[in-house]
Amino acid sequence: MNGLVLYRHHFRHLPTIRTERLVLRPMRMSDARAMYEYSRDEEVARYVLWEPHKSLLDTYEVIWDMKRQYRRGWPSSFAIALNDTDQMIGTIGFMWINAENRSAEVGYSLSRSYWNQGYMTEALKAVLEYAFGTLNLHRIEAQHDIRNPASGQVMKNAGMVQEGVLRDRIYNKGRYCTVAVYSIINQQEP
Repeated sequence: MNGLVLYRHHFRHLPTIRTERLVLRPMRMSDARAMYEYSRDEEVARYVLWEPHKSLLDTYEVIWDMKRQYRRGWPSSFAIALNDTDQMIGTIGFMWINAENRSAEVGYSLSRSYWNQGYMTEALKAVLEYAFGTLNLHRIEAQHDIRNPASGQVMKNAGMVQEGVLRDRIYNKGRYCTVAVYSIINQQEP
């Protein structure tokens, strides 16, 4: 079984990952209201590649699209939910995977109500463990708009190292954005 097929199997059957305070799981249509509440927040959407949701229909479309990605076995995202209530508070997942090089990029977003409490670092550490332990990836990278240093701090807190700054790398929301690129290498490989 080649690597791409193996990765597709994992994304078709995205697992549930539990941490001390969180559950990372596939998105459900029942998450729409909670997701809409934070996805309509312009501060949450400021540095990500999606626009603030204007209506609940926007959120339903995002979840339908993610469920389509699951069915096709494409790189996709987990819902980040609270352990005690199962309320969705964000997303984290894979933007792409390169099977030949055993590398991937991760990205995330989180409800503003949960910023600066360590939730995203906790989720990122869990996804990195899944990427290295289950998917057997070698390198994971992530990037953030340099105007959002808190995202870079999450990456550092999860053990990622800044590799560099790429000027005007992404055109987003009407302007070119300079990004910092971080990575982590699987140190547990034989």
